[in-house]
Amino acid sequence: MTDDFVQPSEKLSWRFPRTFWIANTAELFERAAFYGMFIALALYLTRDIGFTDVEAGYVAACFASVLYLLPTFMGIMADKIGFRRALMLAFSLLTVGYLLLGAAPEAERFFPGGSAVKHTALISLALIMFGGAIVKPVISGTVAKCSDDRHRARAFSIFYQVVNIGAFLGKSVAYPLRENLGLQYINYYAALMAICAFFFVVFFYRNVDTKGTGKTAKEALMGLVKVLLHFRFMALILIVAGFWTIQGQLYATVPKYYLRLLGEGAKPEWLANINPLVVVILVIPITHWVRRFKPPNAIGIGLFIIPLSALTISMSPQVESVAGRSVSILGLFSLHPITLMVMIGIGLQGVAECFLSPKFLEYASKQAPEGEIGLYLGYQHLTTFFAWAFGFAISGHLLNRFCPDPKTLSSEMHEQWLAAIETGTAMPEAYANAHYIWFVFTGIGAAAFMALLVFKFVTDRIDKAQAR
Repeated sequence: MTDDFVQPSEKLSWRFPRTFWIANTAELFERAAFYGMFIALALYLTRDIGFTDVEAGYVAACFASVLYLLPTFMGIMADKIGFRRALMLAFSLLTVGYLLLGAAPEAERFFPGGSAVKHTALISLALIMFGGAIVKPVISGTVAKCSDDRHRARAFSIFYQVVNIGAFLGKSVAYPLRENLGLQYINYYAALMAICAFFFVVFFYRNVDTKGTGKTAKEALMGLVKVLLHFRFMALILIVAGFWTIQGQLYATVPKYYLRLLGEGAKPEWLANINPLVVVILVIPITHWVRRFKPPNAIGIGLFIIPLSALTISMSPQVESVAGRSVSILGLFSLHPITLMVMIGIGLQGVAECFLSPKFLEYASKQAPEGEIGLYLGYQHLTTFFAWAFGFAISGHLLNRFCPDPKTLSSEMHEQWLAAIETGTAMPEAYANAHYIWFVFTGIGAAAFMALLVFKFVTDRIDKAQAR
């Protein structure tokens, strides 16, 4: 076995070259940094940076969506300069970006004028966006280069587990940092993870051969245009984007919704970890179960479950009216109805993902023209681009309308809100319909499910007509 690839052998192995494990360790640091920052981003933009809910929604929408559009083009640069240099550049950008984001609230001291804090935050998010967009194709490219065809599935299964572990660790650390030190220290923690990854790459990462791989920027752009103009493929992308629009509310809506209704002692960062935990536990048995399902049937199950997850969260007032403010769980412990329903809703999201994700690429590949499957699947991440652009933007408007920032309340209503948080008395009228937010996302999920049924019906008829 060399350090560049796994030699074919008669027996499958879990042994991979040193560079493979170095790349995955760097990925672990990067994901722990990113998800720690990302779970708190919506809160940070409003509380410490000074954006309104609507403004923060648009800023986060731009950041999160473009982050999923850039990797194709950043991968072209990485092929040119080499993976090691690309990773060093990426983690340098991430370190500076996270540090600058954490220091942004102090910018007014050095650049008076009223907008320095917001401009600093925007610059820092741009640095993080470009750094993250470089890491994505380089690490996945390294995983591919360090495995042969027979071992690639195992290599990527390790990679995806590393991603989930990093996400779990990042979100777990975010709560104690927010509670004990403040939101900005989550960004300093992320910077520490990024700089650890930088030095790890400097001292241990070895380049893999990238000759003959990748495309030119012109080819990538022309490919994107071609995909965007292909009606059938884009229709499926937009339908499945409805799924990820709801999934993205773990970061866009849940932190603010949960803290504004239950107070600072609530732990939305830890609740968000229910999703990757469910996926890690159930994805293998569910994938095995649906292996013989037709792809649209498995995807349909995922799209059927996802609106139920939002509907479940919306039902907390009904649960509270029956059980009061404390629901006993098998006599072992008690939960607030909002906590209980958010937990169940997030768990259902994880179950839905286990049904949809294994079959989505297979179904998407069948919508691509013959001979161009690789090109089209290279842009399947457009689902997340559209989902997070729309999902974060609409989240800001919905929060502003139904679950506003307590700082925007009148002094009388703010006192009532404080009393409600501390003593359990009635919340101000401004929060009476906070659960309506989840009715909107229920509708989005239901529309996506119905759109899939229509899509399947129409495309099946077209295919049958063409086969005659």
